[in-house]
Amino acid sequence: MSPSATSRKSVFRPCIDLHEGQVKQIVGGTLSDHNIAGLKTNFVTSQSAGDFAHLYRENGLEGGHIIKLGPRNDAAANEALAAWPGGLQIGGGINDKNAKEWLQAGASKVIVTSHLFPDAKFSMNRLQSISSIVGKDKLVVDVSCRRRGDKWFVAMNKWQDITDMEVCKESLDFLSEYCSEFLIHAADVEGLCQGIDQDLVTRLGEWTRIPTTYAGGAKDISDLDLVERLSNGRVDLTFGSSLDIFGGILVKFQDLVARHAQSE
Repeated sequence: MSPSATSRKSVFRPCIDLHEGQVKQIVGGTLSDHNIAGLKTNFVTSQSAGDFAHLYRENGLEGGHIIKLGPRNDAAANEALAAWPGGLQIGGGINDKNAKEWLQAGASKVIVTSHLFPDAKFSMNRLQSISSIVGKDKLVVDVSCRRRGDKWFVAMNKWQDITDMEVCKESLDFLSEYCSEFLIHAADVEGLCQGIDQDLVTRLGEWTRIPTTYAGGAKDISDLDLVERLSNGRVDLTFGSSLDIFGGILVKFQDLVARHAQSE
C-alpha cells in the first residue's frame, strides 16, 4: 500500500442497540424470532436512547449508529434522533418506503440490509431504488456477516439468515457504487467480548474503498490500535458489551473519548 494509505487513524464509532424499546447489549448469535428463550443479553440499561445520544453529542462522537433489533423500537429511536439531529445513523427495518421518513426525523444516514435480500437473495433493483430515493451519500449498506469456512456471507433478519452474497472485494466494490459507507457486524463474535475477527478486519482493510465501521468482539482499548494496524486505518471500530456505559468492565468510555480527541 502507498504511504498515504497509512495516514488515516481508525476511530471509535458509538452505537445504540435497541431491543423492545430499551438500550441493550445482546450476544448477536442468539437473536431469533423463533427461540426467544435462547436470547442472551449482556446488559439492559435504565437510561433512555436519548440519554446515550446526548452523551455522544456532548463528546463529539460522530458517525455512530442506532440499530433497531426487531419491533417496538421506533419511539426510542426517534427520541435518540431528536436528541442529536444529524448526528446518528439508523438501521433496522429500513426500506424504500420509510427511508426518507427516518432522514426527516433526524438521521444522518439510513442503514439497510434485509430489504436488499428478499428470500435471502440479493436484489439489484432494491439497491438501485433505495439509493436513488435517499441519495448515495445518505445510504449505508450493512454487510454484517457470518463465517462459513474461510469465507464470510451477509447475514440478515437479525443475523439469522445467510444470504447468497459473499463479503469480498468484488461485492464491496459493487455495493460502494450505490452507498457512502459500510457497517459490518461480525455476528459470530458479536457480544462475546472475546476479541475481534482479525481475519475479517484484515480483509476489509484490503477490500474497502469507502468508510467502513466494524463491530464485534472488541474487548480492550488496544483493539483500536489492532484494527488500525490490520486495516491500515481504513476501518473504524465499535465497542459494545465490553464498554462501561453498557455495564462492561473491560473498556472505559472516557478513555475512548480521550483517544478519539487525539485522533482529530
